[in-house]
Amino acid sequence: MALDNNRLSSTEISALWTTYMNDCASVCFLKHFMNVLQDAEIRPIVQDALNIGESHIQTIRSLFQQEQFPLPKAFSDEDLHLSAPPLFTDLYALGHVYGMSRIGLISYGSMYSTLARKDVLDFYAKALQQSAELYQNAVNLMQSKGVYDRPPKIPYPESVAFVEKASYMSGWLGEQRPLNALELTEIFFNIERNYFGLLLLTGFLQVTQDEHIKKYLMKGKHLAEKQIKTFNTLLLNEDLLGTVPVAMEVTASTTSPFSDKLMLFTVNVLQSTAISTLGHSIAVCTRKDLSAQLAKFMAEVLAYGDDGLSLMIEREWLEQPPQAPNRRKLMQV
Repeated sequence: MALDNNRLSSTEISALWTTYMNDCASVCFLKHFMNVLQDAEIRPIVQDALNIGESHIQTIRSLFQQEQFPLPKAFSDEDLHLSAPPLFTDLYALGHVYGMSRIGLISYGSMYSTLARKDVLDFYAKALQQSAELYQNAVNLMQSKGVYDRPPKIPYPESVAFVEKASYMSGWLGEQRPLNALELTEIFFNIERNYFGLLLLTGFLQVTQDEHIKKYLMKGKHLAEKQIKTFNTLLLNEDLLGTVPVAMEVTASTTSPFSDKLMLFTVNVLQSTAISTLGHSIAVCTRKDLSAQLAKFMAEVLAYGDDGLSLMIEREWLEQPPQAPNRRKLMQV
């Protein structure tokens, strides 16, 4: 990767640092899956995801070294116990690749729009393409195995229509309008996100021995269950089928494949993704009762995230992102 003559900007440092941290964590999960997977159809897609993650780590490591930039400690085989039995079923491993590739599409696209240096732009353009291909392959395989839950279907409109009354945004009292396609999309993917998170938290709860971490994970499990129930009730009240969890399960293992540090970090990443997802949902949903419920969930997820960060700080596990110099302190005489 040829370097331009300009130094990395703060946005480029942020993107690369975040990607390095996340990929180091993701590679640990993928290595565990590859060590225990039995399904011959799922193994190649998990291997592809592992190869992509390792290539990202190597590229960013080389770039940081050339820039004489300190390499984050992040995660490594020290956070992985390959001798542990499978914690999740093979289908969950496929779902994990699907979920992570969706997050990659969202985060890489957002990062790409903040960059300017050609070598970094090229890296994220390729990362976006890789995530798109991985996502498509995961969706195709999930459909072929009958484990991809399609969003609700609605009739095609007969003509173009415009909103005529302010009551279109109501939802508290009186007759409520039906949910529109944008709102149905947000509800569906919030259910799906929470379902995958619920499975992950269930697995983590089985294997962690730390009572404080267990209490935190249980709180997250209850929060995920609450969101799933609320959003499914919204669908059922509209005479739409609720989203049915597919057969992706947690095994009965109580031996952890991952360090507590890695598990807490992963929950924190998913919590950050939830904030972004809920924020987008609030922005596009116009029925007031739904917007209010989404805002309530966002406040609860934010509070939950603060608890997780406090746990990581207490254990000195929270790696500090690169930050600007404290000019006020430097200027003290």
